[in-house]
Amino acid sequence: MATKRARRWASKRDLARNFRANPTDAERRLWALLRRRQLLLRFRRQQPIGPYIADFLCPAARLIVELDGDQHGSAVGLANDVIRTRWLEQRGFIVLRFANELVLKDEAFVIDAIQHAIKATSVPLPEAPSALRPSLKGRVG
Repeated sequence: MATKRARRWASKRDLARNFRANPTDAERRLWALLRRRQLLLRFRRQQPIGPYIADFLCPAARLIVELDGDQHGSAVGLANDVIRTRWLEQRGFIVLRFANELVLKDEAFVIDAIQHAIKATSVPLPEAPSALRPSLKGRVG
C-alpha cells in the first residue's frame, strides 16, 4: 500500500505532466527558447519542487522562472505568489516572475533577464556547442 507521501508525489507528478501537455501560449514560446540549451544550461519545465510545480527550472543555476497569467493578478493570487517565492528562496532557489503578456510581447527582454540571473549565480557555463565541434566547412577530402 502506498504511503500518503507517495500518493501526494504521484498526484503532483501527474499534475505536472498535465501542465506539460497543455501549456499556455507564453509557456510554449518560452520553452521553445529554453529547451535547446540556447542559454547553455539545461532547463526543465513543470518541475515538482516540494509542494509546488515550477514552470521552468534550471537545476545547475538553482533558477526558477515563473510565468504569471491572469489568476496571479488578484489579491489572493499575489499573496500565494509571495508565499511560494519565499518558500523556494528559503531553499536556495532564485525565482524570476514574468507576466505571460511580457513573454509574448518582448521575449528578448525575458531571455536577457534570465541570462543576467544565470550569470549572477556564478555557475560555470559549458563550452558553446560550436567550440566543441569544429566546423567541417571548407575542408576537402
